[in-house]
Amino acid sequence: MGAVTELASTAAYTVAELHAMPDDGRRRELIDGMLFVSPAPGWPHQEMALTLYRLLHAACPPALHVLAAPFAVTTSTVDEVQPDVIVCRYADLTRANLPVAPVLAAEVASRSTRLHDRNTKKAHYERLGVPSYWLLDPDGAGELEVLELDDGGRYVHTARAVGDEVVAVTTPYPVTVSPARLLDGLCRH
Repeated sequence: MGAVTELASTAAYTVAELHAMPDDGRRRELIDGMLFVSPAPGWPHQEMALTLYRLLHAACPPALHVLAAPFAVTTSTVDEVQPDVIVCRYADLTRANLPVAPVLAAEVASRSTRLHDRNTKKAHYERLGVPSYWLLDPDGAGELEVLELDDGGRYVHTARAVGDEVVAVTTPYPVTVSPARLLDGLCRH
């Protein structure tokens, strides 16, 4: 699997230019007009992301909604990302995208996206004011890190679980997550 590629340009890309690019199965995102391209995710990544989606969807209160990638969070003419899973206010959604920060953005790391998720995207979500940011890793037994904005608008680690460990979160709503259980579909029982 290839790495996330940052494509250099003398001028910032726009969301309109992003939408005019050919659909070749790669994920294209813009952060501050900088284009990031990543390959299609593998099975462990998708297993973890979609199982998390189902878990969050089952517990979601009516005022909120859960969506899985590809779905655009387009907050300016030079910013469009596609978190693996988002929780947002139902009232904020449009048919085309989410034009404001979600209440939760979750990213499942792969070899090609790990640094991008932990640095560039984390800083982007922090600037947008996304209250909860979850970093998941499907390698080994699985891992979940929960970051939440503090009173100063900076992310702080509030929980972590590896393998069969369990995290009970209350933000954006109560749910219990075990990284290993998000990967159960990789094994025949």
